[in-house]
Amino acid sequence: MKTPDRAWTSGLWQRNRDLERIFTERAHLMCPHMTFGIAMSTETSYDEARVKKCFDVLAEKHPFLRTVIGHDEKDNSFIYDVTDTSKIDLILCDESLTGVDDPALIDKYHNLTDRDIDVTKEGLLKAAVWKSEDGTVFLLVFHHLLADGRGGLSLAQELADLYAEDKIPVAVSEKLISSADELPKGSEMPFFSRLLVKKANKDWTAEGNTPLTYERYHGYADGFAKGDKISISVRKTDADEVGGMAKECKEHSVTINDLLMAKMYQEDNTDKIIIAKDIREILPFYNEGALGNYATAFSVVVKNRSNDVWALATEVHKKVQKAIADPRSLYLVLQCYANLKPEVLDAAFMAAKGAFASKSAEFIGKMFFGFGEAKGYSITNLGKVENANISGAFFIPPASPAIRKTAGVLTVNGEMRTCVCERK
Repeated sequence: MKTPDRAWTSGLWQRNRDLERIFTERAHLMCPHMTFGIAMSTETSYDEARVKKCFDVLAEKHPFLRTVIGHDEKDNSFIYDVTDTSKIDLILCDESLTGVDDPALIDKYHNLTDRDIDVTKEGLLKAAVWKSEDGTVFLLVFHHLLADGRGGLSLAQELADLYAEDKIPVAVSEKLISSADELPKGSEMPFFSRLLVKKANKDWTAEGNTPLTYERYHGYADGFAKGDKISISVRKTDADEVGGMAKECKEHSVTINDLLMAKMYQEDNTDKIIIAKDIREILPFYNEGALGNYATAFSVVVKNRSNDVWALATEVHKKVQKAIADPRSLYLVLQCYANLKPEVLDAAFMAAKGAFASKSAEFIGKMFFGFGEAKGYSITNLGKVENANISGAFFIPPASPAIRKTAGVLTVNGEMRTCVCERK
């Protein structure tokens, strides 16, 4: 992609073209632990030169892999500042792994995420690569500003196909949500939520706050991330067992994800689970294969939990389908992001932790996003894929400061791995 001439304006390299502005994604900007991982193995033998070439090709095809986050002081906006060169942090590891389930892989993930990534100076993807007994192992660590889980999985598959058989991915341009008007009709916030958002915006103005700078946030978040210890464990379910689960789920007219949620309700004694929903197929401007965050999330509340897991899974299924069919439920969190003043979003996490003085931002951080105390439960299931170039894979979900326990589920070639991140 040809890069236009630059001119220095408002402390930001501005190009003579439109740059993607961070809009709904701004909720992921000043919030720690907004990273997730895709780990995968391939039977293609390790070749250092080939590894480097593959990541260069991916960066050429995806603008956000050449991006750092820029700031325009004039209107306090943040943008995806696409540069001429790859910003991927590629780490070629000296040791060998036994495979994708080697514990050293999780150790490396901790090493790369136990601090707050400075997105104004660092790229949005970190990649560690090892040789293994049967081929090559990759760990891709994404910042949520780069992609959601489904987008991360798509990039991982492009990498596997490129590395194994020189299949060159197509170049994809980015177009993200840029205003509330681009959210689907009928998804406007319910009256009470709209009232609370308007009050928070008004109160912020009345408080006369100076906007929280990214530098101040990063200094605080770096210390928070270092002290916020999260355990990560991975469980593998072989293809035969997954097939049996799928058969039983079909007989009960539920999905595997409904069943996994039912088990979490029972095992963790919770009545609310947050799940993610891919909305790519709904957004008319989405370009197939693009990175970026094209997901929403909503909570599923089940008060009367049956001891019969199938009865509970059936109840969960009804609740999930009802939420998906209701735009006001499905897009509530994105509408909140879109209608809150950006400065309130920026300060929500630190204010909830008592590190920034703003009652309006504290209210949003605690009551809307749960940052006051990590009590939430969530599951993100990336579904199932078939790829002959991947011998094993799993998804490490983002461990939001609001979440006590979150599970990431991925099924590849019939084999399911569930990765659980938990604050003890």
